[in-house]
Amino acid sequence: MIISNKIQKLISNQEGWTRRMFEEGLRIKKEYGEENVYDFSLGNPDTEPPDEVQKTLIETLSNPIKGMHRYMSNNGYEDVREEIAIYLGEQYGLPFTANHIFMTVGCAGGLNILLKSMLSTGDEVIVPSPFFWEFKNYIENHGGKTRFVQTKKDFQLDIGKIEKAITKKTKAILLNSPNNPTGAVYTEESVRGLVELLNKKRAQGQDIYIICDDAYRKIVYDGFQLPNLFALYDLVYAVTSHSKDLALPGERIGYVAISPRIEGYQLMVSALMISMRTLGFVNAPGLFQRIAGKFQRTSVNIAEYQKKRDFLYNTLMEAGFECVKPVGAFYMFPKSPIADEVEFVRVLQQEEQIMVVPGRGFGRKGYFRIAYCVPMETLQKSVGGFMRTGKRYNLR
Repeated sequence: MIISNKIQKLISNQEGWTRRMFEEGLRIKKEYGEENVYDFSLGNPDTEPPDEVQKTLIETLSNPIKGMHRYMSNNGYEDVREEIAIYLGEQYGLPFTANHIFMTVGCAGGLNILLKSMLSTGDEVIVPSPFFWEFKNYIENHGGKTRFVQTKKDFQLDIGKIEKAITKKTKAILLNSPNNPTGAVYTEESVRGLVELLNKKRAQGQDIYIICDDAYRKIVYDGFQLPNLFALYDLVYAVTSHSKDLALPGERIGYVAISPRIEGYQLMVSALMISMRTLGFVNAPGLFQRIAGKFQRTSVNIAEYQKKRDFLYNTLMEAGFECVKPVGAFYMFPKSPIADEVEFVRVLQQEEQIMVVPGRGFGRKGYFRIAYCVPMETLQKSVGGFMRTGKRYNLR
């Protein structure tokens, strides 16, 4: 066989629904015309980076520093890491330094080098579900085992289920809040419940780390304040990407933040360096390190995303769908009007040319994901399709 057995199995069995629907969208766009297809399948922001980011990029290229395109330390430029550390210190009230920051190739690269550095064969990572499907791959890439734990109906953490899922092999819990695919944000109460559980396990002799996928951290609505997890718990790693908050998904830039409260963190920095080289990343993109460091307090227009959230949510409510209103990110996760959401998604596509992703691709059957990071015009033109669908299934 031309490819490995492992990859063949992934190709054959994996629920790669997001990409599958994206590719199907390309097909039906050719059939119906792109303007007549409403593609909500992929979380690929339609917005452009802030003007000041683009201006700084041009200035950086126009006035190059000698050696700016050469290799640097595997963990990234020290001055960039210092800029980020100052920002995080302001945000969390902890003494972050440049040495607590490790520049990465986006969140995906950051999670992979972190998991490779942390996991021994057979170690388990608990992942609340629904979840971003690639988490499973990242964990299993490095000999780990994923243990999925369903969240509550409002997508908040179910502490009782998490406690039952913890074994002697549990090494970490991977949180994604704001969440893909639900748009849910874990509340202070939910997070404190988790911390209380982990502290109880620590008293019994087991250290369990929290890994935060913070890709959507700045995209939060209604004035919601995210819990300060770094202050609540000491064994925390946060992995950040600027794909969403600065609309730079193609540039693959992010970082790992190591809690200053982790004793002996320098050993983890050394491990991340080894993992970075072993996986072939070598270092994060040099040019966009210099850009990202300057814009830690900047983001795309969150109000525009909230406007789209409100428009789509109101549309779904009027059509009769059941849906938990998202508090962050740019995804909505309504309940399918029939048990087989794959069949529902097929009907929605064929009858209304609306492209969404089945919930089983995120670990929760009976739901579907809508990525509303699209032009407002696309949302407006899709209203009729959602309304007709509501009538088709007698939702009102």
